[in-house]
Amino acid sequence: MTKIQDHPLRYQLTNELHARPFPTISSPSTVSYLAVKQPQDAEHRDRGQDLQHLIELLDRHGAAHPKPGATHHTAQIGRHTLKWEQHSEFVSYTAYANGVSTRAFDPADFEVFPADWLATAPGQRITSAMIRVVQHDGDGSLQPMLQEWFVPESLAVSRVLDGSAIVAGDFRIDPAGHVRFAILPAADTGNQRIGRIVKRLCEVETYRAMAMLGLARARDLTPSISKLDTRLSEMMLEMTSGQTPAEETLSQLLVVSAELEAMAARSAFRFSATGAYDALVNQRIGLLREERYKGFQTLGEFMLRRFEPAMRTVTSTERRLEMLADRARRAGELLRTRVDVERSAQNQALLASMDRRADLALRLQHTVEGLSVVAISYYAVSLASYALYPLAAVLNLSKGGLTALLTLPVVALVWLAVRRIRKRLH
Repeated sequence: MTKIQDHPLRYQLTNELHARPFPTISSPSTVSYLAVKQPQDAEHRDRGQDLQHLIELLDRHGAAHPKPGATHHTAQIGRHTLKWEQHSEFVSYTAYANGVSTRAFDPADFEVFPADWLATAPGQRITSAMIRVVQHDGDGSLQPMLQEWFVPESLAVSRVLDGSAIVAGDFRIDPAGHVRFAILPAADTGNQRIGRIVKRLCEVETYRAMAMLGLARARDLTPSISKLDTRLSEMMLEMTSGQTPAEETLSQLLVVSAELEAMAARSAFRFSATGAYDALVNQRIGLLREERYKGFQTLGEFMLRRFEPAMRTVTSTERRLEMLADRARRAGELLRTRVDVERSAQNQALLASMDRRADLALRLQHTVEGLSVVAISYYAVSLASYALYPLAAVLNLSKGGLTALLTLPVVALVWLAVRRIRKRLH
């Protein structure tokens, strides 16, 4: 074959499609799941701390370390298989082992993650779950068992993946601090399919928890948005009444606009992330291909009744913030137009006043020029008279007569000289 140069990222990008395979989990099994997120600015966190925290757990069991810069890793820690994944905002740990404890959802099963190791986690727990994978004896014994394990009022049960298993959960936090799920596979369901179901349930719970962070942000912003909405409406009334100067209203409006833009900037990432997590929750539930089991609500129905209203609240708050910012911008444009019109009128009045002043100045200038001609002529006549006094004696003229003869020519010459100088200056 003819050699061809590969793109430097070809293999890396292709292998990314296979980077996070589904776990292979048998029945019965116990799964412990943990997701950790830093409370602030998690998307820009130091990801090296996540790796270091994982290595501390691996070192306790002598397990192999992940490669530098790895975003996922699988290792054997004792009798458990640990799958670690690093995401944009959180880190997840999934530990699963064959067999189940006698007591359903025994808190001791979560001790695969040591308490002192959890205390040093670089972040806070966003969710944790315990999943019990067991086969059931029949439909007759299933309902009493589920009512014992879960809160009946919140219980969601459905058949998934074309009847391969029954999944159940109530999305409540039990006294040990974990969310409970039960997976009851059919006898012929393969281990890989069970692993896919476990992975989907963990993703649904994690993305649900991450999406609900947007609801908390929306609730925090609602009082401030309401106050700014009222304040903006009051300024609009002042603007239409014309009682308050436009420039004063404009300065107040700029403050409101700045506050709205700051709020939008601070919440933009969280609201956009909430939309993405909401879509992922619905997508993962759709991939389970749910079927109703007896009279129980499905996971999709549970989310539609409990989760979807929260997401609509987030969407409504985001749109309200955007609409309020648009209102403030439009009001600002109207006020700026009004201020420009008022300033234009003031400038026209100022120009008219300046024209009048210039006309008066010109008249004054003409008056001064006339007086200056007289003054200069007076001194010129005096000088010329002194210079021609000897000639007056020769011509038998009196001093007064000589001065009278010189006055008109001197004035005419001075006037011509002044006029010529003014023309040169202009």
